[in-house]
Amino acid sequence: MELSRLDDVGAFGELADVEVDELRELQLRRLRWSLRHAYDNVGHYRAAFDSAGVHPDELTSLADLAHFPLTSKEDLRQNYPFGMFAVPRERVVRVHASSGTTGKPTVVGYTADDIQTWASVMARSIYAAGGRPGDIVHVAYGYGLFTGGLGAHYGAEKLGCTVVPVSGGMTARQVQLITDFEPRIIMVTPSYFLAILDELARQGIDAAQTSLRIGIFGAEPWTEAMRAEMQQRTRLAALDIYGLSEVMGPGIGQEAAGHPGSLQVWEDHFYPEVIDPRTGQVLAEGQPGELVLTSLTKQAMPVVRYRTRDLTRLLPGSAYPAFRGIEKITGRTDDMMIIRGVNVFPTQIEELLLSVPELSPHFECVLSRPDRLDELSVRVESREPDADADALARTLGTLIKDRVGVSVTVEVLAPEAIARSQGKAARVLDQR
Repeated sequence: MELSRLDDVGAFGELADVEVDELRELQLRRLRWSLRHAYDNVGHYRAAFDSAGVHPDELTSLADLAHFPLTSKEDLRQNYPFGMFAVPRERVVRVHASSGTTGKPTVVGYTADDIQTWASVMARSIYAAGGRPGDIVHVAYGYGLFTGGLGAHYGAEKLGCTVVPVSGGMTARQVQLITDFEPRIIMVTPSYFLAILDELARQGIDAAQTSLRIGIFGAEPWTEAMRAEMQQRTRLAALDIYGLSEVMGPGIGQEAAGHPGSLQVWEDHFYPEVIDPRTGQVLAEGQPGELVLTSLTKQAMPVVRYRTRDLTRLLPGSAYPAFRGIEKITGRTDDMMIIRGVNVFPTQIEELLLSVPELSPHFECVLSRPDRLDELSVRVESREPDADADALARTLGTLIKDRVGVSVTVEVLAPEAIARSQGKAARVLDQR
C-alpha cells in the first residue's frame, strides 16, 4: 500500500487545496491494490469474486467497482473469528469486535500500519472539527472491544492533544473532570452526553459556563433537533463523526466546523458508494440509499463494498471540496420498525418529541404483538415532575400520527424514569 503526502499530520491544513484529479488517481491506484490484496489473501473474497465472474485486474476505473460483489455483516460472522484477515495472525497487533447482540460478534484486525492510518484519519477528523494541537480532549467513549474510545484516544494523541481517557460511566466523575481539567473538546455518544448535561444540572453547574467548545458525537444516529438541544444547553459546536468497526472504527467521515449537515469522507482511505438497499444498484450522487464502503489502505482486514446498513446520500465536498461528503445518517435499514406497513425510524420519533418543549430527549420505542398485529409504544420522560402527562401524551401521539402516519401509544414518565445509557443508546425494545 503506497503512502501519500495527505497522510502527514502536517498536511491537514492543505486538505482543502487537494485537486479532484489528484485524489481520483490516488483512489484508483489504492483500489487496485486493495482488491488484489483481498483476492490473493482472503478465501471469502477469492470465492466471491470468482462466483461473480470478476477479477481485480479487470478494474480499470473507479466505476468498475460496481461489478464486484457486496459484503455483508453475515459474511464476517460466517468467517468468525479470523477468516477475513489478509495477513498472518502474527502480524495483527490488535483486534476489536462488535457487541454480538444479534449473533456472533464481528471481528476486525489491525496491523501496526493500520493503527497508524486509523490514528491519522481520526486526527484529521478532530482537526476538521476545529481541534488543534495542545487542546485537552475528554474521551467518554467506551474503551475495550468497542472501537470508539481507543480510536478517539489515538487520533487525539496523533494530533498533539492532551487526552483525558475517562471512558464511559461514573457520570459524577465525568463532571468533576470536566470542571477541574477544563477540556475544550469532548468525544462521546450524544445520548450519554445528555446524561452528563443532566448531571451538571443536578450539581447546580451551568453547562454553558464550562470550558467545552467542541463536541464530537458519534456511534449512533442523532437528529438536528438533538443538535439544537445540546447547543442550546452549552456553548459548544455539536458535530457528528462517522465510522463503524467493520470498516475501521470512527474517523471515516466528519462534520467540519462551520459545515453542519455534511460529513466529509476521507476518500483517500475509504471509497463510498450509495446503493438501492433492495436491488443493490449504485445510485447517483444526491439520491438517498444505503452507504457502501470499500477500504483502500487496510492491510489486516480489507473490506470490499461493505454494506453499512446506514441510510444517507452522497454530497459534493464542502470544507474539503475534493472529498465528497455524506448526509448526516438519519437511520439504518436494520433499526427500521415496520408498523402496519409504515416504515418508522427512532430518529423520526426523537425529532418530533424534541419539538414539544415539555418532553425530554430520553425515550424508548417498545415493539409488541399482543393480537397478531405489531404495535408501537413510545415511552418518554417529561422535563418537569408535575407535567400534565396525559396532555403531553396526546400531543406527541397526534404529532406522530400526522407526521409519520402511524398510531402509537405514548406513555409520558417522570424525569429520570428511563435508564441512562453509558454508551450507545438502546432506543428500540422488541418484545414481540
